[in-house]
Amino acid sequence: MSDIIQINDLNIPELDIYTKLNEVQLLHYFEPDKKGFFIAESAKVIGRALDSGCMPYSMLMDEREFEGAAKDLLARCPRIPVYTASSSVLTKLTGYHLTRGILCAMYRPALPTISELCKNARRIVVLENIENPTNIGAIFRSAAALGMDAILLTPACSNPLYRRASRVSMGTVFQIPWTYIGESRDHWPTKGMAQLHDMGFKTLSMALKEDSLAIDEPLLLQEEKLAIILGNEGDGLSADTLAACDYTVKIPMFHGVDSLNVAAASAIAFWQFGKQLS
Repeated sequence: MSDIIQINDLNIPELDIYTKLNEVQLLHYFEPDKKGFFIAESAKVIGRALDSGCMPYSMLMDEREFEGAAKDLLARCPRIPVYTASSSVLTKLTGYHLTRGILCAMYRPALPTISELCKNARRIVVLENIENPTNIGAIFRSAAALGMDAILLTPACSNPLYRRASRVSMGTVFQIPWTYIGESRDHWPTKGMAQLHDMGFKTLSMALKEDSLAIDEPLLLQEEKLAIILGNEGDGLSADTLAACDYTVKIPMFHGVDSLNVAAASAIAFWQFGKQLS
């Protein structure tokens, strides 16, 4: 059974991972020995993290959840400390309202290698320097729902296990495999693109260029293995990335709209290029 601890002191050091450490500090908590923590928020996200094999460290929850959403989670997480208080105390403690009243600190899992992740994949996603965790979460959710096999991120991307990203994804960051393409920023695009080509992928960049192919070009659906590449929210894809891609594809725009949010564009691309695999 979990160790239930009623919170009386808002400054106890055991709560620092929820109240005082930012996402980057959590990420590097155990370095140089191993990766740190991430915070999962809501019963659905925590449940999917547990399903994927993530190990819990502790929980922080609204006392009203014990007979609700938390009941099954507590049964799955015996012998970890569970800190609890009223909703108003927890909001004061964390600085934000807890979605569904539950947070869980978990150990960061080891990431697969690119070769492991892409071994049997036919449709993968590459995210170049996408910085907003909300966009990361939304892209993961669409990728999981629309048949993508894996996601690769450049090192400048927001981390998929940041609390907001995993919550927006509805926990799909634990369902679709992902890893980083290179450990340093100089790996992409030259070396990273070569890796994709060596594994047999044709590379497809999403960009609004006049010489782009239409998204419904039949030739694209005939490719056995495609890597769909999406760029930064403000700058889009780099010139080097566009120059190295096999295809550049655009989504037609109407009514003077010049572009879509990257998360919205990703859903259209994933549906189009994944539909013949379903």
